This record gives sequence, C-alpha cells and structure tokens, in this order.
Amino acid sequence: MRLRLPLLFAAGLGLAALGLWGRLPDPRAFVAGLTGADYGWVTLAAALQALSLAAFAWQQRQLMRALGVRLTARRAAAVTLARTAISISMPAGAAVSAGYAVREYQRGGASKEISAASMIVSGLASIGGLALLYVAGGVAVLGRNPTLLLSPRPLAVVAVLAVLTTVAVLAGRRLPSVTLGTHRNGRVIRWIRAILASARDAWQAGASLRARDWIAGLLFFALNWLTDLLCLAATCRAVGLPVGITTLAGIYLGVQIVRQVPLTPGGVGVVDTAFVAGLTAAGATAATAAAAVLIYRLLSCWLLLPAGGTAALLLRRNDLSARATPRPRRRVTRP
Repeated sequence: MRLRLPLLFAAGLGLAALGLWGRLPDPRAFVAGLTGADYGWVTLAAALQALSLAAFAWQQRQLMRALGVRLTARRAAAVTLARTAISISMPAGAAVSAGYAVREYQRGGASKEISAASMIVSGLASIGGLALLYVAGGVAVLGRNPTLLLSPRPLAVVAVLAVLTTVAVLAGRRLPSVTLGTHRNGRVIRWIRAILASARDAWQAGASLRARDWIAGLLFFALNWLTDLLCLAATCRAVGLPVGITTLAGIYLGVQIVRQVPLTPGGVGVVDTAFVAGLTAAGATAATAAAAVLIYRLLSCWLLLPAGGTAALLLRRNDLSARATPRPRRRVTRP
C-alpha cells in the first residue's frame, strides 16, 4: 500500500499533464490569471468542496445507521476521502472504490450484504440527487424564459429511473429468501450461487429501507452535487469570469454527462477541456477559463489524491493496531 499510493499519485499527475498538453492558453496570461485571483473566493471554494465531501460522508453514516450499523464520523470521513482518491486515480475507479468501501465497512462491523446494499442505495441516491439538480436547472431556465420548451428526453430519463427504482424496491421487499443449495455442484457453480445469494441479500437489505431514509440519502447527495457546483462558481468569481450562475449550472450539468463516461481516470483531459470549452463559449477568455478550471480541479480532484492516500494509510494502520492489541482477559473469581 505504501508503494502503490505514491505511484498512483505520480500516475495521476502524469495523466493530467498528458491530457492538458497543448490545450492550455498562453502561459503568461494563464499565470497572470492565477496570480491575480481573489483568494478569498478560493478559500470559499475550498470550504464548499469540503462541505461536498462531508455531505457524502454524512450520507454514508445515515445510511449505515438505517441498516443497523453504527459508523463513526472519523471512519466515514476517512473512507470517503480514500474511495474518492481511488475513483480519481484508477481506470474504472468507481467500481474499484465501491469495492474498497465495502471492504472497509466490513472492517467497521458491517456484514457483506449490508455493505453491498449501502453501495447500491448510494448509487441510486447519487443519480437521484443529480436528477434533482437537472430539474431545478430546468425550472430556473423556464423561470427566466417561459416560452422555452424543454426537450422531453431529460425528463423521460428521470421518469424511467424513478419507475425502475420503485419497481426494484417493491420487488426486493417481496422477494422470498430462498437458501441456494451448493452441494453436488462444481466450484464455478458454487461461486456463482454465492454471488447471486449475496446480491439477493444486498437487494433485500436496500429495499427494506424506509421512505424517509431514501429521501435523506437523496437530499444529502443533492447537497453533495450542489456544493460542488458552487465550488466551481466560486473559482470562477475568484478569477473574475463574467458567467451567470444559471449559465454555469448548465455547463456543469452538461459536463457531468461527459464525466460519467470513464475514458480516463478522473476524467483527466476530457473534463478539463469540456469545462474550458463551455466557459469560453459563455464569453470568458481562454486564459481566465483555464485558470478557473485549474483551481476547481485542484480542489475537487488533484488535492484529494494525497488526502485520500493519507486517509487510507491511517485506516490501515488503525486496523492493524486494533488487531495487534490483545483483548483483556476476564478474571474468574472463585467462590
């Protein structure tokens, strides 16, 4: 672990340099935009990004509590930082970070089924929180210009996701608990049956949550997305970009679609270029747009690599210390 984390950090920096090579504006104008930034706004952006991560950690604690597992605030924050760094630095990082979170929650006292259920519910709540921002953005656009007719496709996607989630919850609650036999089967068949049984138990655990637990998770993730958007808005204000919040929200939500396609770890090069292109199309100069995006990506992506690596090492060290500490023996008193 100690060797892999510096290698991941170095690989992330290398990918960033490769993805942005030849796409940045004149270096002198770019540096002038960075040095002339209002660092009061940069500080606010950093605080908003910290609040975004805290909302993620709060959602995990609330969800684990609803599933009957007590997760400490320190462990939830450390796992959130570590899995975010993994998601940024590795190919297919979202899947790898989810597997890491499942393992860490098991070390924290949760069963495999409950840990997997928390990942399923978190994924659906994250999609729902982003959908809320899309709906709010659409309402804001209609409020500014009611004559505009929104395309029905985004609303159709939200409706389909809502229907599928409802069907999955209802089916999970009514799914009978059937013990899958493993005798008289080969090793591969037993492995497949064990995976199916774990998936069924995780599905049932997630479907057993109350409506208020789902709503709380949805609101926490909406806060997670919103504060990340406001972090970008603060970095734009820091370099003096003349972009309104509604236009900026449209750019942000559009880039999120690009971000979901894992072409590069952390969307390096792809996400940065999309943000710069959107800001310049909205009237910003290339230098100030690149400066704003660089500050935002430092706060929301690159600085999280060493922070997440440190959190992962601390988690590992604490777990090893807990295992090495002998449990006190009970004294038996003779009558």
